[in-house]
Amino acid sequence: MHNQLFDNQVAIITGAGQGIGFEIAKQLASQGAGIILNDADETLAAEAARTIRDKGGECVAFAGDASNPEIIEGMVDESIKCFGKLTIAVANAGITLFGDFFEYPVESLRKVLEVNLMGSFMLAQAAARQMRLQKEGGRILLMSSVVGHQAHQFLGAYAMTKAGLEMLAKNLVLELSPYGITINSVAPGATLTERTLAEDPTYPKIWSAITPMGRPAICEDIANAALFLLSPLSGHITGQSLVVDGGWTSVSPLPDLSNLDVKKTNLG
Repeated sequence: MHNQLFDNQVAIITGAGQGIGFEIAKQLASQGAGIILNDADETLAAEAARTIRDKGGECVAFAGDASNPEIIEGMVDESIKCFGKLTIAVANAGITLFGDFFEYPVESLRKVLEVNLMGSFMLAQAAARQMRLQKEGGRILLMSSVVGHQAHQFLGAYAMTKAGLEMLAKNLVLELSPYGITINSVAPGATLTERTLAEDPTYPKIWSAITPMGRPAICEDIANAALFLLSPLSGHITGQSLVVDGGWTSVSPLPDLSNLDVKKTNLG
């Protein structure tokens, strides 16, 4: 039986229909938290929530675009309606749009900024407002990436948003700490997910070769780090970014893109 670290906790997790977000939701639910599970894909959200409930967890699906302020407010309202409060928010929704900087379209830039930066900012804001009202503290987690720390070809826009999220976490320490709310980020490296494997079957081989630990991350690796930062064990940690990349940012080279479509080098 799991140690119920998250009894009496309620979490909103965006972009959680599959991959890292789903793993975080599943682990939180297994340790006692009530979950509002968001995904832009209604079917994915419903199936993910059902899977968690089938394993005994408490989980409510809430489909919609996580960069839409109405969807964000709706998720907060839903957490109050279903569970009576909100204590955890994980801004996991994000998109990666590769492209040559010289040709990068305005539409792509706008979408990356809206989902990755604005959606995360507004979720943190809405969640923090509710936590401030409750006067019980809380945990907010932003999902960054190793490309917020190290350059990666064709990912200028994406990398900019991820570095921005880490600065947001650092900056909000000033405003959230008086209310007992911590805010941190996790920066995954290359991670095996449904998406990365579908886009490139050679992904595990490429990233195993250039990751010091000899393999890319799996979703559990990232979720384990996230759960630590969301748990009572990390009450004195705030404004930090935890890199989970098997050592890649320390020493490793970029993948060879010469024979690959740029879309096949996806990072967390």
